[in-house]
Amino acid sequence: MATGWARDGAVQDQIDASVEDAVELARSRLPKGDSLTHCQECGAEIPEARRKAVTGVRLCITCQQELDQLQETQGSVNRRASKDSQLR
Repeated sequence: MATGWARDGAVQDQIDASVEDAVELARSRLPKGDSLTHCQECGAEIPEARRKAVTGVRLCITCQQELDQLQETQGSVNRRASKDSQLR
């Protein structure tokens, strides 16, 4: 594939960097430590089944869904621009 002035493999390097960034972001969002018995946002009790299933859970299902929706709307990535343009 012709890429103009870019060196060979530059496009793949950009793709690899985007994937690495996404993996790093996903890992940083994973909960750590002991699970809470009550949601840190609303104070509702977190069911024992959820605490066992998700290590380090901090939010009830409702608050977690709201956080996930908020992160989806904020997390758009410009895949056509250079890596530097993705920095905020």
